[in-house]
Amino acid sequence: MSPASHPLLTLGLLTRRDTEVKLPRSTRVKNKTAAPIQITAEQILREARQRQENHRPPKQKITDSDELADYRLRKRKEFEDVIRRARRNTGTWVKYASWEESQGDLARARSIWERLLDVDYRNPTLWLKYAEMEMRHRFINHARNVWDRAVALLPRVDQLWYKYIHMVEILGDVAAARQIFERWMDWKPDTQGWLSYIKFELRYDEVDRARAIYERLVVCHPRPSYFIKYAKFEAKRREIARARAVYERAIDLNLSEDDVEAEQLFVAFAGFEMWCKETERARCIYRYALDHVPKGRAKDLYHEYDAFEKQYGDTAAMEDAIIVRKRKLKSDDDEEEEEQVRRKPLNYDSLLEAAYIWKKQKLAADI
Repeated sequence: MSPASHPLLTLGLLTRRDTEVKLPRSTRVKNKTAAPIQITAEQILREARQRQENHRPPKQKITDSDELADYRLRKRKEFEDVIRRARRNTGTWVKYASWEESQGDLARARSIWERLLDVDYRNPTLWLKYAEMEMRHRFINHARNVWDRAVALLPRVDQLWYKYIHMVEILGDVAAARQIFERWMDWKPDTQGWLSYIKFELRYDEVDRARAIYERLVVCHPRPSYFIKYAKFEAKRREIARARAVYERAIDLNLSEDDVEAEQLFVAFAGFEMWCKETERARCIYRYALDHVPKGRAKDLYHEYDAFEKQYGDTAAMEDAIIVRKRKLKSDDDEEEEEQVRRKPLNYDSLLEAAYIWKKQKLAADI
């Protein structure tokens, strides 16, 4: 029978023999013992990484102006496509501007920076990089314009003021730098800005101007630590009366009673009087401070007072200092027990408590 006359093939059907899948014959492993040298997956990956060749793109050499223009056109199109898709990706903008700068086309680089600032002008880093580009290529007026706009839009970013003043001072324009400082001080910055202004004036031996700035500083930030800086500034220039007046102003402002830096103020004032050989003034300051500073914040003050009396006082003064310290350092419970003994002298429980407290204080003093 011919294949064409077979009834199954005529109908287009396949036989079982035609649909059988012949699998390869499995090989039997005769030796199942472990190999003497084991190869791990980590080793295979490491060897593959070591044998992998580093395919670097070939360096493109541009030989004529037409090819250079074509290259620049392609790069600009790539950058523009990226920033069109991710407009707020500032890193791409910065790379784009840097690439234009490397090509020597500063006008295009400047245009890119301006477009970027329209997207995100609150980022101070962008202003810094923009101004630094102008300064690198000695476009001073352009850099001034950038700094002026930056400090006008972001007046609370101190770094912008510092960079602006530094550039102007390097150029030798002291008057312009002073005007920028004054613009900055109108915003009442933190103390570091004021101190930078003072150092600026002292670099040019403008002591009177520095003193006036200190006066404005203690008005803007009336803290004891800044009064101390002001007084030390005067004492360094042997202006004893001015320094003493500064300390007295700080005390007259009632900073000593409420401020946590009151102890520091009195210690500095007493140290100043000791430096001036005015031991009686220093003693009066210490005693005034012990009466006005809360005992919870006067630990260092008592220590300084004891050291002062040991160095400058006699035996009676030393004993008086020890008594004052003990009285001041009593706890509120001790004072309450003494008050109860005064009110009810026949209350034996209060007497025993007071005796116990006295014994505890005696043992502490002996130690």
